[in-house]
This record gives sequence, structure tokens and C-alpha cells, in this order.
Amino acid sequence: MTVRLDDMDRKILAALQEDASQSLDEIARRVGSSKTPVWNRIRRMKEAGVILRTTALLDAEALGLEACFFVLVRTSEHEADWQRRFLDVLRKRPEVMEAHRLAGDIDYILKVRVRNARAYDTFYQALISEVRIYNVTALLSMEEIKATTVLPLG
Repeated sequence: MTVRLDDMDRKILAALQEDASQSLDEIARRVGSSKTPVWNRIRRMKEAGVILRTTALLDAEALGLEACFFVLVRTSEHEADWQRRFLDVLRKRPEVMEAHRLAGDIDYILKVRVRNARAYDTFYQALISEVRIYNVTALLSMEEIKATTVLPLG
């Protein structure tokens, strides 16, 4: 469901995506409004599900999570019970940063952050012990070229 947003909403969202820790007064100043209307718009966008949550972005490498793997998963299992079990396993694993179900030859792609290759192997062994998987291919990211949480608002 698409929510109708006007230019002011987009300006507020852009300001929040840049730095959600800034004060309401600062956001209002940046978007050319006063505090109360900005607060009301933010509240409305939270209620509508446009703003999901406010969080802090952490530097993975500074925390020692230097290895990023993209894990391609193929399965021969397509029953609802298998999928539910697989998704439960993924949701419980803190190493899994993202998981997507795909169209095409690969069924799922996972973004996994770990300390090193040994930690990835530990993750992999745990994954295959909990759910049957036909084929897993792990691709090590050599360099992160672009990573953003900022959505295009245009």
C-alpha cells in the first residue's frame, strides 16, 4: 500500500534519513516549518507505517565484523513447513543482515556479516544442521563500494 506524501513529508523524511537524532526544532528549521506540524507529520507517517523505527547505524568493521558474505541458497524443498522452518532459522541468526526470496535459479540470497571465514563456516554448519538445503554458494565481498539505508524519495 502506497501512502500519499507531499513535498513537506519528503523533506522531513530526507532530514530523518540523514540524521534521525537531530532535534524536532532542527528538522522544522531545515524543512521550513514549525515544530508542531512537523511532529504531527512524523506521527502520521509512523502510524501509516512509512517510518518503521528509529535506530543507530553501526560500523561493522569497527566491531570486528570484517567479512561480508552473500550466500546463494538453492533448495529442492518448497513446502510451507520447510519454508517456515528455514525462515525461523534465518530470523534467529544475528549474522544474517538481509534475506531475500528470489525469482530464478537461486531461491534465496542472504547477506551475512561475520568476523572471518572461520566464523562463516560456523554459521554455515549451523544452518545446514537445522534445515535441509540442496546447494549453498558463498561469495565473499572483497570491498563494499556503496551501502546506504537512504531510500530515494523523488
